[in-house]
Amino acid sequence: MNTLLDRDRACLWHPYTQALTQPPPLPIVSARGVYLYTEDGRRILDGISSWWVNIHGHSHPRLNQALARQAAELEHVVFAGCTHRPAVELAERLLEMLPSGLSRIFYSDNGSTAVEVALKLACQYWRNRGQPQRRRFVTLHHAYHGDTVGAMSVGEDSVFTRAFEPLLFPVDRAHAPYCYRCPLGLDRSTCHIDCLGDLERHLRDGSDTVAAVLLEPMLQAAGGMIVWPPEFLAGARRLCDHYGTLLIADEVLTGFGRTGRMFACEHAAIRPDIICLSKALTAGYLPLAATVATESIYDAFLSEDRSKAFFHGHSFTANPLACAVALASLDLFRETGTLERVAALEQQLRAGMETLRGLPGVGDVRILGGVGIVELASDSGGYLHGAGPRLAESFLQRGVLLRPLGNVLYFMPPYVITEAEVAWVLEQIREVLAGG
Repeated sequence: MNTLLDRDRACLWHPYTQALTQPPPLPIVSARGVYLYTEDGRRILDGISSWWVNIHGHSHPRLNQALARQAAELEHVVFAGCTHRPAVELAERLLEMLPSGLSRIFYSDNGSTAVEVALKLACQYWRNRGQPQRRRFVTLHHAYHGDTVGAMSVGEDSVFTRAFEPLLFPVDRAHAPYCYRCPLGLDRSTCHIDCLGDLERHLRDGSDTVAAVLLEPMLQAAGGMIVWPPEFLAGARRLCDHYGTLLIADEVLTGFGRTGRMFACEHAAIRPDIICLSKALTAGYLPLAATVATESIYDAFLSEDRSKAFFHGHSFTANPLACAVALASLDLFRETGTLERVAALEQQLRAGMETLRGLPGVGDVRILGGVGIVELASDSGGYLHGAGPRLAESFLQRGVLLRPLGNVLYFMPPYVITEAEVAWVLEQIREVLAGG
């Protein structure tokens, strides 16, 4: 009888995978809590929340029940011309939690499309207001916003985007607050967030052509797990206000507690004009995304002229199953002290990972909320750095799933992980980095 891997090899094409050289995928047959179980009997701790989406643990009874109840009532209906209870209730709940002033939710199905929606909204917003020349975007170096064409365009030039360069539209790129590798050669203990000057230059020079600034607040993820000082985020909001442009916050990863706050924008007490949400929105159960805008942006699309409507949609927009699970996930936040658990996880990560700074080859250690990061000292980083596959295999042999971004190792578990399980993973990290 053929194994799952035999059958996989015959018909599947995996993401981010060079099939000729990469090890075979893990044959996962079940999952519960923070553990994945393989066809050949292994138990593996999910140290990356299954690509950053799982927060309450796998196969959570409350989420399972919510999904089953909704499937028995309404599994799906077109959202152009129809509405339904789960979509309305989820929108109401999200607006209660988001920064004040965000008031209109546009549903889609994943992080890349949430960003695409935001870019299109910003561009058409200015067009509908009679300023069609405002169609340029300012983004940051080291940014990653997804793999659709618009999302790739606003991301950093990298191995993710290079093959598609002829398809991408130009953007202006400003310095990111990458304190370990400061673009200005400064030290965080004495600098005054001087890297903001580059963003201001772009906004000043393009004051009548920039549609929006797009950034990942507080934690630039796929670009290297770069943790920001909150002053940079506050400064970006201040500059957008001063130069009269929109601020888009890509919280696809950072939303729903990952940075220790429900939304990362809270670290600087700012409100973006548009926010993009996905990943943990359904706690890892189903694809769902939300792009949320202010009322003034929504108003710019209201007209007797039907051509000013926002012509964008997906077959599975506001899928009732996904909305129902998202609502159940938000219930768990309220009922189980989820953010308090993230705060305790952050304390444990700080205590355990700061001691790794003294290990040979460790360049920097960064912790934010439920994310612990170790950047290996290297003159050349990036996704294709050879340390990534070697480290991943070493950890897998020890029973923990980690996927380093090249020379950047990160630990991002589901929030339900116990103190003992965290301590065990940190010990595996220490032993592997120390060469044990």
